[in-house]
Amino acid sequence: MTTAAAFDRGASRYDLLVGLNPGYHRELRVAAEALVDRVGHRPGLRLIDLACGTGASTRALQQAAPLGTEVLGLDASHGMLEQAGRASWPMTVRFCQAVAGELDVAALGPGSHHGIMTAYLYRNVPVQLRDKAVAEVYELLAPGGWLVVQEYSVAGDSRARVVWDAVARFIIIPLGVLLDGNHDLYHYLWQSVVEFDSVTRFADRLVAGGFEDVAHRTATGWQHGILHTFVARKPREKS
Repeated sequence: MTTAAAFDRGASRYDLLVGLNPGYHRELRVAAEALVDRVGHRPGLRLIDLACGTGASTRALQQAAPLGTEVLGLDASHGMLEQAGRASWPMTVRFCQAVAGELDVAALGPGSHHGIMTAYLYRNVPVQLRDKAVAEVYELLAPGGWLVVQEYSVAGDSRARVVWDAVARFIIIPLGVLLDGNHDLYHYLWQSVVEFDSVTRFADRLVAGGFEDVAHRTATGWQHGILHTFVARKPREKS
């Protein structure tokens, strides 16, 4: 089963399961506000929510941004997009199917977006395409535009790994099986975090991709040391 197919299968119960995480929506709001604060509260903003899933991150971004901001939600999973489309959205929000690492940058508009937010994407991108996926985001951003990435990472942190393994094995996977019968998806989510870049390695990818002002913070609560929010800026054009 492909990653997109696993998410398709779990789409109808995904919001219920992630909503059981007490910090899930709070941290999405933190990421969305971090992006909007950096691009500026101004009219005419164009933002992308890459790996928008069922639209929870899109909602956080839409609510943080000024009225009238264009928000484009992109996701590889048809099932997730179907769930997102069932909600009520302003005319300035739209969704489209797209796969990170295989984006049609020319069609989306190189240099045409002021900010891009992506939550829980890059560990789902095959390692051989991860730098390409970073390069696509860089191309889509306008000079001076900002990227905000929210992602789980436990590599190189033994305490974080122990906590993550315990939460995944005794809460996430059993709940996924109980409520959704989808062992494959939730086992995959556990393993994908274990195998993802360390915080330093991912920050280095952003720098290697041309980004400046790369910084990161970790979440509060049980996700401390496990969930991280990265910010990075595409350099402004030299005058």
